[in-house]
Amino acid sequence: MGDSSYNYKMFKCFNRKFKASEGGPPPDVKAIFSKFAQDGDLMSVDQFRSFLVEHQGEPADAVTLSDAHGILQEFSRLHPGEAAHHHQQHVRGLTLEDFFNFLFLEEPMKKQIHHDMTAPISHYFIYTGHNSYLTGNQLSSDCSDVPIIKALEKGVKVIELDLWPNSAKDDVQVLHGRTLTTPVTLVKCLKSIKEHAFVKSPYPVVITFEDHLTPKLQAKVAEMVIQTFGDTLYYPEAEDQMVEFPSPESLKNRIIISTKPPKEGSGSKDSSEEDEKSGSDDEPAIDKANAAEAKSFQQSAPEYKRLITIHAGKPSGELKDALAVGDKVRRLSLSEQKLEKAAEDHGTDVLRFTNKNILRVYPKGTRFTSSNYKPHVGWMHGAQMVAFNMQGNDKYNWLMHGMFRANGGCGYVKKPDFLMHKGPNDEVFDPKKTLTVKKTLKVKVYMGTGWHLDFSRTHFDSFSPPDFYTKVYIVGVPADCGKQKTKIIEDEWIPVWDEEFTFPLTIPELAILRIEVREYDRSEKDDFGGQNCLPVSELKPGIRAVPLYDKKGEKFKSVKLLMRFQFV
Repeated sequence: MGDSSYNYKMFKCFNRKFKASEGGPPPDVKAIFSKFAQDGDLMSVDQFRSFLVEHQGEPADAVTLSDAHGILQEFSRLHPGEAAHHHQQHVRGLTLEDFFNFLFLEEPMKKQIHHDMTAPISHYFIYTGHNSYLTGNQLSSDCSDVPIIKALEKGVKVIELDLWPNSAKDDVQVLHGRTLTTPVTLVKCLKSIKEHAFVKSPYPVVITFEDHLTPKLQAKVAEMVIQTFGDTLYYPEAEDQMVEFPSPESLKNRIIISTKPPKEGSGSKDSSEEDEKSGSDDEPAIDKANAAEAKSFQQSAPEYKRLITIHAGKPSGELKDALAVGDKVRRLSLSEQKLEKAAEDHGTDVLRFTNKNILRVYPKGTRFTSSNYKPHVGWMHGAQMVAFNMQGNDKYNWLMHGMFRANGGCGYVKKPDFLMHKGPNDEVFDPKKTLTVKKTLKVKVYMGTGWHLDFSRTHFDSFSPPDFYTKVYIVGVPADCGKQKTKIIEDEWIPVWDEEFTFPLTIPELAILRIEVREYDRSEKDDFGGQNCLPVSELKPGIRAVPLYDKKGEKFKSVKLLMRFQFV
């Protein structure tokens, strides 16, 4: 798996030669091969099937002997070995080397959509963007449809657009208001959403409008939306607010609009209401010029109001009152600070609200650099839309991307049953309650490979091969959080750690396994070697190859860790 040696030049005159590791099978792999091959030199098709079922946890009824044979045929075609050759289209089996190479193809998670998609959309966590049009920071970056396209291609299902009049007050543009961000036209954003909405999955895309418009421009927005999306646009036939949200399954390939309905005889919102935006909690929803123009209209644009499927709002009085559950379903938006306060003072009320209604959480206004926040506060209180700045590269973004690799990466993850359960006296899950350990996850980090293929020889160190170590975290409810670290393996492109860590979990349904490889540097900050975040509830047991991603969330071509996951 590597070259026989590496040469490094020091001070332009001295050569340092390092012997490369062969990167052979770890002891566990040899023992497992010996067990299932019954101490033979070749693992037969039948023995290979037994390995998949008994060690890798594949369902026995889902892996037939014919399936196992097909897997080996495909593997031997792509990775021909000494023993795994074709003989009249029949594969004899796997040698130890073949078996070891096969393990580097074993995915750590299910690829298929496997959650029930027929419940109301309030029963799901939804991949949600914040200020989806910004290319960088919140104050001076360009507005564009490019980050919207990138988000949709990653599987994001909630796109936020801030709508403002242009300087002539005759058209609508998208920008972060009262900043130096340069605008992009609304129609360009809508067309890009139409083109890319369902490239990742067919489940619905929600567009949240934060509008600062007069009724005349709201009517123009309605016209743009109808012309752009046509029959793809979904809105209820009845004008009354819904009593239950539709399901993702029933809304396949549909676009949904969510915003605060304008009041009769006013503009988009009352000037006394708080703006549903980070960074502008105390600002009026529309500026004075727009408000004055809005007052000249006797009615709001009915065609605009008609298109709103998910009615939205912000708390204008007591927070507890805003969380009251009524007959009609709605969306409530809270900043990350207000969510923390609500969680502290009214945690169970938040849970009751999110049983039926949608809660959107957004970053506080001081996150000028487009950083993010801890998403688990929202998730453990049932918040469906934990809105993130997707253009950021922080560790919280890694967690968000990892969470939504679940359920085939379709953008909708079914909330755990305990978040939806109600007792006979309206009892709900209490996030503050101390729980007992439900299961324990054992994580073994065997080895890593691929850096020598994806990076230059001197990327990590000019004078020697890299010194890699792996950090393993559990991120979830406070009781479950923990971190461990392997030893540093010096001067190896293919490091072998062979270390195991144990994590007791009280709520494994919300736990995320965060993995990060670093390269030790004695004089400077340790270099980044890759990361991945995996929802614990989606982990497949057994020995798995975990691909690593860069800071932007792009998968490396070759870099992987060989790991083992066990639940006890």
